[in-house]
Amino acid sequence: MPADEKPTASVWTRPRRPQREQLTREQIVAAAIELLDLEGIEALSMRKLGSHLNAAATSLYRHVANRDELIQLVVDDVYGELELPATADRTQWRAAVTRIAADLRAMTLRHPWIAPELGQVGLVHIGPNALRMSSGMLAQFEAAGFPANEKDQAVGTLTAYVIGIATSEAAYLSLIARSGKTEQEWVAGLRPTFDEASQQHPRLREGDSAQREVHPQQIRDDHFSYGLDRVLDGLTARLDG
Repeated sequence: MPADEKPTASVWTRPRRPQREQLTREQIVAAAIELLDLEGIEALSMRKLGSHLNAAATSLYRHVANRDELIQLVVDDVYGELELPATADRTQWRAAVTRIAADLRAMTLRHPWIAPELGQVGLVHIGPNALRMSSGMLAQFEAAGFPANEKDQAVGTLTAYVIGIATSEAAYLSLIARSGKTEQEWVAGLRPTFDEASQQHPRLREGDSAQREVHPQQIRDDHFSYGLDRVLDGLTARLDG
């Protein structure tokens, strides 16, 4: 970096405001997550968050420079919901990674607004909780026996699968939530249209008939587990090769 070029500003390196202030960064982040869970990412603005906190928007700017920094903070705070295994063991790595993947998916579905943000790169992912998760995942793949030049790719492949499927699920569930219906009601309402449209496609009708009595959430869970197992099968084959 040239001597006269300043490093990229980051919310993670800026000194915190003294705790004696009436409004803290933790309060701001918690309120932002509450607002995001209720109304989604499009609804988040510094002015609206200030109103939610009964505080002037200018008081928020003492802690975060702008909306982008606020999103960095809330994403990392949500990452903090993940509990990682305390140890990494060669004989237990697959079970540990399976649990982490399931927890990451569950976290995304609890906070559907976060799904697009998890696909971002750069400063969004240098918060302490995100780094802790990434390091914990690498520890599991290292214990499994993946070489140094491959464990990053293994983690990336697994994470891409989880985020990809969770993003699709989050969009689907958000659509249903806006309709005011339950998932079962939504699926049941689509069945007549699907039955008519699939008259000339017996393979589709056969697959649908086999799962008609299964709860839609169970179907989603089964599909996630199937895909996760296949990804891990492929990664495990790398160790056996």
